[in-house]
Amino acid sequence: MFENSLAQAFSSHFKRPPQFSVSAPGRVNLIGEHTDYNEGFVLPCALQYKTNVMAAKRSDSIINAFSLQYPEAIEHFDLSQPIEHGLYPWGDYLRGVVNELLKAEHVISGMDIVISSNVPQGSGLSSSAAFEVAIAGLFNEAFGLGLSGPQMARIGQLAENNFIDCQCGIMDQLISAEAQFHSALLIDCQDLSTRPVAIPDDLALLVINSNYPRKLADSEYNERRLACELAASTMGISSLRSATMTTLDAVKTQISDKVYRRAKHVVTENARVLKAADALQTGDLNTLYSIMHEAHLSLKHDFEITVPATDGLVDICMQALNNKGACRQTGGGFGGAVICLCAKEDVQTVIDAVEAKYYQQFSLHADILRCEPHRGLTVEALDKVA
Repeated sequence: MFENSLAQAFSSHFKRPPQFSVSAPGRVNLIGEHTDYNEGFVLPCALQYKTNVMAAKRSDSIINAFSLQYPEAIEHFDLSQPIEHGLYPWGDYLRGVVNELLKAEHVISGMDIVISSNVPQGSGLSSSAAFEVAIAGLFNEAFGLGLSGPQMARIGQLAENNFIDCQCGIMDQLISAEAQFHSALLIDCQDLSTRPVAIPDDLALLVINSNYPRKLADSEYNERRLACELAASTMGISSLRSATMTTLDAVKTQISDKVYRRAKHVVTENARVLKAADALQTGDLNTLYSIMHEAHLSLKHDFEITVPATDGLVDICMQALNNKGACRQTGGGFGGAVICLCAKEDVQTVIDAVEAKYYQQFSLHADILRCEPHRGLTVEALDKVA
């Protein structure tokens, strides 16, 4: 149904059928926060929510695009001219990906494109990365660029870093490109190697958006990234991936307590991700829950990216589950969402507790999403005629 309405919108607007159908999912990170830009480990999972794109090639250098979410905002630019920022924030992600493809000297031409997404915005599920990977996948298929999943993910990341000016790591784009059904993906952000980790069928994933207004998130994010770089530099290493608590403790007197705690979170979080992946793989859910709780406490006390609202959601969920599950801050922090893992039979217990207590305590309504592990980028050529 989703794809049919997109095809109809394309044909109605451009007066011809689409040649390509592409989709890429949003994601939630099970564990491994602020480790990706430190070349560490992460364990995200792609979700059923995705960005869908349909398109057809043009014989000129013009890009025409619109989104069903913003039907009046028509993107229009020329590949033969320098790619500059446009009028619409969503369109800059398209422009950014195209710009990176051109900078890498890939040979591409014009396209007519229509986009639709059901990735909830503002819930920390990375709708932007899903869009970037879908666009990279589209051009890769249409023009036979021969890009691998990690290469397309890197194109998306570079678009964010260079065009959007968001200095994100590569986790969001890589899970969107490479995810497998019913699995999380253990990603080594240093060499981009991956390992699928099966998620048990009876394990539920809930993403609970705090709807807390995210103030100062960008400046705080940058401060933490700089702190990590300072700690690594003091240890004489290129990134905190190479650090251990022994090497960090050796320079403790040379850095501030704040910088020490930022680095401590990353070092210990990398170890937690690897242990969590093993626990999930072997079905040792009690160990997994314990590790996730440790991860939240590290984000709260060492990295300091939680807020009372997300801490409150974690407390509400943990009390409701009575140690039969786990809940922690997920994503960049300073608001945003928490992820809760529990048995599917306990989902309603969590929902009831959040609905009964969260507004009462924080005067905010939480959005609760029942998520399912899903596969990554899919590309289909509907019409082989160039």
